[in-house]
Amino acid sequence: MTAYSSEEMKIPTVNTIKYLLDPIIKKLDHLDSTIKNSNSLSSESKYYRNSDLKKLFGLSSNTIIKYRETGLLPYTKLGEIFLYEKKKIDSILKENSVNL
Repeated sequence: MTAYSSEEMKIPTVNTIKYLLDPIIKKLDHLDSTIKNSNSLSSESKYYRNSDLKKLFGLSSNTIIKYRETGLLPYTKLGEIFLYEKKKIDSILKENSVNL
């Protein structure tokens, strides 16, 4: 026979667990919606620069210039800075993807 201590172990009920977790779940839902909203806003106005295209895609300066001049690479010019909208670049990549 085993000896029991004077204090019995109490197992929480499902309702007690729900009560304790509810505020945490609400905070997580709020964080999730905040992150989703900030991601959608930042992806709308995201631009690449020449240096980004070089690093990400291994393009040379001459290739970038050639793609701009031939209309293959849409761009916005701000002073002497060339900007390439991320959405448009992603679209070009999807259009030119090859499925083997």
